[in-house]
Amino acid sequence: MKLLLLGLLLTAHSAFADVYIYQGPNGERMISDRPVAGYQLVTKRDTITNTGHILANRPIETGGPTAFKHHIRRASNQYGVDAALIEAVIQIESGFNPNAVSKKGATGLMQLMSATASQYAVRDRFDPRQNINAGVQHLRHLIDRFDGEIILVLAAYNAGAGAVEKHRGVPPYPETKRYISKVLNMHTHYRKLRYGS
Repeated sequence: MKLLLLGLLLTAHSAFADVYIYQGPNGERMISDRPVAGYQLVTKRDTITNTGHILANRPIETGGPTAFKHHIRRASNQYGVDAALIEAVIQIESGFNPNAVSKKGATGLMQLMSATASQYAVRDRFDPRQNINAGVQHLRHLIDRFDGEIILVLAAYNAGAGAVEKHRGVPPYPETKRYISKVLNMHTHYRKLRYGS
């Protein structure tokens, strides 16, 4: 029945004004022509073209930071970035969902944009190891660029380094200010939870 429904939807896709792709509680993917309550929106598009990788039955990893602990620890050690900060960024960016896709096209655990992924030679933005490695490299780059000022680093991760430099500090974007606050709070939480400080 699900395959028949998907087939009908794919056949009639040209009639859709919008295409919604949702994820259910067990990791299953669903495509619809209208909002669906009780499912998490993965992405909304105006066509189903190039959505195969999103609709694919890829395994859903769960368990929060522990599911990706080895990737986080390796990247933390390699690039000298606090593991608790990495966990906090991932929590706020994607909620530890490796298949997350934002409205702007940012993808994976650390919500990499295509240009950022290319900068760090990422072949598959949905791959947790590659995504975390590139995201942490980018954090390291921003830490160096903004002399270790974490508030500016987080502002740049959210709004772009150019916006931080243009405004000579945190850009006056409500979203960016909320983002910084959330990541800092989560960073404190993970430091206490895992590292006792």
